[in-house]
Amino acid sequence: MNYFQTPSQLGVRPAARLSTGLVSQALAWMFAGLAITAVVSWFVSNDASLAAAAQTLFLPGIIVQLVLVVVISGGIRRLSATVALGLFFIYAALTGFVFSILFLAYDLPTITLAFASASAMFGISAVFGFVTKRDLSLFVRFFMMALVGIIVASVLNLFLFQSSGLSLLVSYAGVALFAGITAWDIQRIKNGDLAAMAGSMEKASVIGALHLYLDFINMFLFLLRIFGGGGRR
Repeated sequence: MNYFQTPSQLGVRPAARLSTGLVSQALAWMFAGLAITAVVSWFVSNDASLAAAAQTLFLPGIIVQLVLVVVISGGIRRLSATVALGLFFIYAALTGFVFSILFLAYDLPTITLAFASASAMFGISAVFGFVTKRDLSLFVRFFMMALVGIIVASVLNLFLFQSSGLSLLVSYAGVALFAGITAWDIQRIKNGDLAAMAGSMEKASVIGALHLYLDFINMFLFLLRIFGGGGRR
């Protein structure tokens, strides 16, 4: 039976200029997505009727977000790069719509601090992932186990323990986890692994942008819980 092997597994590396171009394009689309999210979130939070709609449609919005991630990730080889990018921007806008409720739960200085901290953490992790010679795929099993552990702990704490201490511990673990995943995602983009899986450089830049966007958003949310405590009192 033939198994798909990534360039990293085969010991193949793209030219340095190509690697830099792949990472740069993925980061460019990711930053564009974050900009869309920020603008939509701010606009919705400052319109009473839209803010009320965001609260009402919060759960359906989350479900549609999950569907879009599955469609983009699972269908990247069948979708054109243009369609995949369009779906990513729709996802970013929908995230902004859903995240508008954060302005009701946290004050602006707290949100700004969490965003700035997430940006710094993301930048450090991305640089490490780009320059390190160590194969970060060796940590994938640990990343997945840690992610499952964080999800289980979060659910148990929400419905059973309701401990602020446990919530803080999970948040710190989440920041560390997604810092590691960010470095791994950057390395996968740099090494051409996502290009091999997606089928083209253009599609790889889109799926890479989605992965990095999710890394940043998760890091931001965990930091927001750390700096914001329980939100507005």
